[in-house]
Amino acid sequence: MKMHTKRWRIAAALAAAALAATACGDDNGGDAGGDTGTDGDGETSAPAEQPEFEEGSTMAEIQEAGVLRVGIKYDQPLFGVNTPGGVEGFDAEIAKLIAEGIWGEGGADNIEWSEAVSAVREQVLQEDQVDIVVATYTINDDRKELVGFAGPYYHAGQDIMVAEGNPEGIGGIDDLNGKTVCSAEGSTSIENLREMAPDAEIVALDTYSACAEELAQGRVDAVSTDNVILLGLIEERGEFELVDNPFTEEPYGIGVQKEADDFRMWINDRLEEIYDSGEWAEAWESTAGAIASTPEPPEVDRYEQ
Repeated sequence: MKMHTKRWRIAAALAAAALAATACGDDNGGDAGGDTGTDGDGETSAPAEQPEFEEGSTMAEIQEAGVLRVGIKYDQPLFGVNTPGGVEGFDAEIAKLIAEGIWGEGGADNIEWSEAVSAVREQVLQEDQVDIVVATYTINDDRKELVGFAGPYYHAGQDIMVAEGNPEGIGGIDDLNGKTVCSAEGSTSIENLREMAPDAEIVALDTYSACAEELAQGRVDAVSTDNVILLGLIEERGEFELVDNPFTEEPYGIGVQKEADDFRMWINDRLEEIYDSGEWAEAWESTAGAIASTPEPPEVDRYEQ
């Protein structure tokens, strides 16, 4: 897989270089980080500083390729939404801050986004389709057997969304027994429901937005997943309400390929950097902060593989 990754990055770098040469109409070459430019007054500006990484490291390979491939959700209001203006949300802002750690200011322009629904998050990392997954991705031991995790960068809690007015009178996890409940295939939310409400009839769909539609049509009694995801759906649609009785803790991590341990540890460093700088809080306040106060950033877990 490592050789495949190297070949892909070299091809991407060559393609990017060819496009740059075509666009510039000269053969001077060089990467974007080393170019000089002019400011608004026509004066020559200093070249942008680009972080340096150890040769052969995952970070150096990504920097050389000129692209950070990010798997994210496209239908997660407040965290990851694909809009005509680009991918938006707290997860998207975290990915942009990681890219800026690789290339410096403006590094977010080097992100290549792709959709990663709950059921394929491990797969896209294992098949080298992405470098990181930032997608309301709960860290757990089973997943650590398949991929690596940096973080956590946020702690959520699983809760329950019901129709406005709560016609079924659902007040907590125990009330879901005997009810029809929707959640996303491949999520920890499904596993929690099967363990904690064993008599619930569970409907597993690809996305939470599809579950919300089932609830709106009256085909399920409730939707259950992390509270911030549900709050985003409520904010977007306005026809549901949150039971507001979370029954789990869900630490969100940044998924990386399992063998990329250097990258995992560097992202942990980067997270601590943006915690201290206030950039993490700014990212929250510009996205999920629309409906929830700014929490304290969680302590990263530098676990051993």
